[in-house]
Amino acid sequence: MSRAEMDALGWDELDVLLVSGDAYVDHPSFGVPLLGRWLTAHGFRVGIVAQPGWDTLEDIQRMGRPRLFAGVGAGALDSMLAHYTAFRKIRRDDAYTPGGGAGARPNRACIVYTNLLRRAFPGLFVALGGIEASLRRIAHYDFWTDKIRRSILLDSKADLLLYGMAERGILDLAQCLTQHVDQGDTSGSPSAPSSPSDVNRPDVHTLLRLPGAAFACRPEELPPLPSTLELPSHEAIQASPDALLQATVMLEKHVHQGRDTALHRIGDRLLVLTPPAAPLSEAEMDALYGLPFARRAHPSHDKPIPAAEMIASSVTTHRGCGGGCSFCSLALHQGRRISSRSKRSILEEVERMSATPDWKGVISDVGGPSANMWRAVCTLDDGKKKTGEEGWDGKPSPCRRASCLHPTICRHFRVDQQAILAMLEEVSHLSEVRHVRVASGVRYDLLLQDPQAADHLIRRFVGGQLKLAPEHASDKVLHLMRKPGFKVFEQFLNLFQHQSAQADKQQFVVPYLMSAFPGCTTQDMAALADWLRRKGWRPQQVQCFVPTPGTMASAMYHAGKDQQGHPLFVARTDAQRLAQHRMLVEPQPHSQSRPRPRKRKQPNGEGRG
Repeated sequence: MSRAEMDALGWDELDVLLVSGDAYVDHPSFGVPLLGRWLTAHGFRVGIVAQPGWDTLEDIQRMGRPRLFAGVGAGALDSMLAHYTAFRKIRRDDAYTPGGGAGARPNRACIVYTNLLRRAFPGLFVALGGIEASLRRIAHYDFWTDKIRRSILLDSKADLLLYGMAERGILDLAQCLTQHVDQGDTSGSPSAPSSPSDVNRPDVHTLLRLPGAAFACRPEELPPLPSTLELPSHEAIQASPDALLQATVMLEKHVHQGRDTALHRIGDRLLVLTPPAAPLSEAEMDALYGLPFARRAHPSHDKPIPAAEMIASSVTTHRGCGGGCSFCSLALHQGRRISSRSKRSILEEVERMSATPDWKGVISDVGGPSANMWRAVCTLDDGKKKTGEEGWDGKPSPCRRASCLHPTICRHFRVDQQAILAMLEEVSHLSEVRHVRVASGVRYDLLLQDPQAADHLIRRFVGGQLKLAPEHASDKVLHLMRKPGFKVFEQFLNLFQHQSAQADKQQFVVPYLMSAFPGCTTQDMAALADWLRRKGWRPQQVQCFVPTPGTMASAMYHAGKDQQGHPLFVARTDAQRLAQHRMLVEPQPHSQSRPRPRKRKQPNGEGRG
C-alpha cells in the first residue's frame, strides 16, 4: 500500500501496520491480508507492507508511523523453509513472490522485519504472528544451523507473539492498545520516546487477558495464576535433547487442551504463554470469509504470483485438522478442533467468484487442511452436540490424545461424509459452475468409514488425479508419523481403481511420499521402492523429511528417540538422507525415463492430512 491509497480513503494515519514476507494478495488464503480485512471490518485503519526491502527503511516508513502497533509475519512458510531445500541448498523459486523468483524476503524474516520497525519507529509496540513465529515461540531445534535456538520473541526483541490463528488475539490487542492511547499512554503515538517499547507497553495483568499470546517478563512481575504448566527451560533444552521431546509433548497438550498458562524460563526472564484462543464459531467464520476480498494481487505487483494463481479458484470450507500428524506444522498452528463455515457462506463465496471477469466455471479444490473434515466435531469437547452443530465453546478439553485419528479413529470424533458430499453437490448445481473438484487432502481412513460416500466422491468430484498422502509403506514409520497403516491406503487404492473403472473414468492416485523420516531405515525405504516398482509407479510428489521447528517429528530427529523415549535410527547426515531419497527418485532398472521429483507447494495453507 501507499500514502496515495491512504489519502484516497481519507486516512491521515494508520492504526495498525502489518508487514508480510509474502506478496500482497487480497484473498482469504493469504494470512496478513485476511487479518487486515478483519481489523478493518472492526473499525481500524490498516496498512500492509509486503516484502519490504531490508537494506532501507523506505518501504517500512512509506505510510508513516501507525497509531497503535505493527504486526509482523514471515509469510505462509517459515522463511528458512522457503529459502532452502531439504539438503540446505538455496531454492531458486518462491511461489509467494511476484514472478516466482527467490530472494524477496530475508532469512529469519520475523527478526529482520522487527529490527526494521525498531529503527523506523522507536518505541512502537511490535507483535509477531504467523507460522514462523508460532512454531518458534519457545526454545526449538533449528535444522539449518543444527542448534537449539531460543524463543523468536526474544531474538527479535518484539513485544508480543500471537501464536495459532490470530483473529481473536490481534483484535483484542488493537482494542487494548486503543484504550491505552485514549487514556494518555502514548506508547504507540508519534511522540513516543525512543526508549524500548516495553517501558510503555500494557502491564502483565493486561497481557495475560490476550488469548493465544506469548510475552516475556521478570518472574516477580507475574501474579499468582490458578493453573500453570511449567515447560522445560531454554537451558535445559539446550543441555538435553530429551528435554526438547518433553517440551514438545507438553506444548502439544497446551495447544490441544486449552487449559493452562504455560511458563518457559530463559535465563532470568520468564516467557508466558496464555491459553490458546478459542476457534472461531460458525458465525465468525462466515463473517470472516464474507469480507469483501478482491481475490487478486495488489496493483503494485507487476508479475503473476504463482501461489495466487494456484488458489484462485479454490474454496476453504473449514480450519483445523484432527489428524495430528507428527511432522505437520499446520496441526499445531490451526489446532485440532474444526472451525467450519456454513453451507450458505460457502455457496455465497462461489457465487461471488463466478461473477468475476476471469471466472472459468471450475472450482479446483474444496476443503481445508484435510478435505473431508468439514463440520467435524468432538463429542467429548462439545458435550451432546451432533455432527455439524456449532463447534467448541472455548472451554478446556478433557481429551489427552495428540490425534483424533491415530492410532485409531476416536469414537468421539464425528464427521458426516454424506453431508460433505451433499454440500459439494449443491456447489456443483450453481448455474455458473461447470465442475467441482476435490484434488487433495482427503483422509482416506475417514472416507473408508462410509464406502457409499467414497464411491460418490470418486465418481463425481475427482478430476483425473487425486493427491493422497500415504507417506510411506512401513507401518513402523507410519506409526511414528501418526498416519494410518499402509493396508488402509491399499484398501482405498483398490476401491478408487475399482470405482473409477466402474464409472469408465481414467483416474489416478498421486501419492505424497517421504524419505529419511526419523526411524526410517534403508531397509524401510527399499521396501517402499519395491512396492512402487511392483505397481509400476514412478513417484512425482517426493519429499525428504525437513525438521521444521516445533513439531514432534523434529524433536524425535534431534533426540534420536521416539515420543516414549525409545531409541530411533535417524538419517542425519546429508549423505544418509540423500541415499534414502535417491531410492525413490532414481529410475528403477526397468524404467524408461528418470522421474522428475516436484517440490510440494501448499499456497492456500492446506496440509496433507
